[in-house]
Amino acid sequence: MTDPAAPVALAGTEDHPHARLVLGCGLSSGAPSHAYLFHGPPGSGKSTAARALAAELLADGDTDPDNVRRRVAVGAHPDLTWVKPTGAHVMRVDDVEGPVIAAASRTPFEARRRIFVLERADTMNDEVANRMLKTLEEPAPFVHLILLTDAVGRMLETVVSRCQLVRFDPLPAERIATALERDGVAPELAGACGRLALGNAARARWLAAGEGAALRSDVEAFVRDVLGGEHAARDDDEPWRPLLARAEERRAAAEARVSEEAARRLELEPKGRERKALEREFEEAAKRDGRRARTEVLDFGLELAAIAFRDLACVAEGADAAVLGTDRIAKLSPAASGRVARRLREAVERCDAARQSLELNVTEELALAALTFRLRRLVGGGA
Repeated sequence: MTDPAAPVALAGTEDHPHARLVLGCGLSSGAPSHAYLFHGPPGSGKSTAARALAAELLADGDTDPDNVRRRVAVGAHPDLTWVKPTGAHVMRVDDVEGPVIAAASRTPFEARRRIFVLERADTMNDEVANRMLKTLEEPAPFVHLILLTDAVGRMLETVVSRCQLVRFDPLPAERIATALERDGVAPELAGACGRLALGNAARARWLAAGEGAALRSDVEAFVRDVLGGEHAARDDDEPWRPLLARAEERRAAAEARVSEEAARRLELEPKGRERKALEREFEEAAKRDGRRARTEVLDFGLELAAIAFRDLACVAEGADAAVLGTDRIAKLSPAASGRVARRLREAVERCDAARQSLELNVTEELALAALTFRLRRLVGGGA
């Protein structure tokens, strides 16, 4: 590949010295690992680095390496397989059986290697992990696997132990805020979004835009309601409805995107079995993407609610410097006047528990209604 004395600098690793060292040295030495596990918070650059690594591995030995890199960048290289779990909360056996396990036994189409990238590797259950073990332990010489996870602690040790770990650290809030300001975001909003993003640059950009700002407003209205503040709802109202409605909008938008792609693909497809199979595939993809988009909004909304209660607890304890939502805390604090910090911290735990319940496929309306009831009893009305 390149001179071992000059490690390759991959895109996505600029802010991650450990990842830059491990991956750069592997490429420079000509002996990259056959199984990497990229772990770190979402939005920290893992996917970008995975694609950059795949490009370098596939470009090695090619007469036109820049062309290979361009094709990898747009997902058009036949020796790169990118796997996303089809379940909302779990990777299915079908996600890996054919696309990874079977394909890894076949020689590359045109490059020296075949690369398999698996997103959300922490969603592997025991069955999927067991199916993957042989491929991870004894891959063909031309196979490289790159597993990505935001939650390495949730992964099965049998999978983790067979991979070379590559750490991606949370991006500093100040760096994220500076990037937002360069994009024209007001300094106060940029600073708050940088802190609220918890190291996730993509999340910060979303929070600074219209949809993210609207979700924050919905969540803050919900928090004020359960606190029994100035804008509190009646006991028989459902302050969580706007959050659910926003999640439904995101689901519909995700399904619409798949439907538009289906229309383009099917326009010139002749009638027959292949067309029907393609139609079913798109129908399943629309449902899958819609379900995931809906769940993501609900999960993030509950996380923002937990952060809001955490910020209020910080204010109650005189730790204003630890507040994350710095741009809105002044408007939210009066609703929590007189609350006990311990109960506000317990409210954080209630929100986190509700997030976990969504992963168990509970009825969302019931989970949100139960959370509202518990929070009102815990922190509402001068508690």
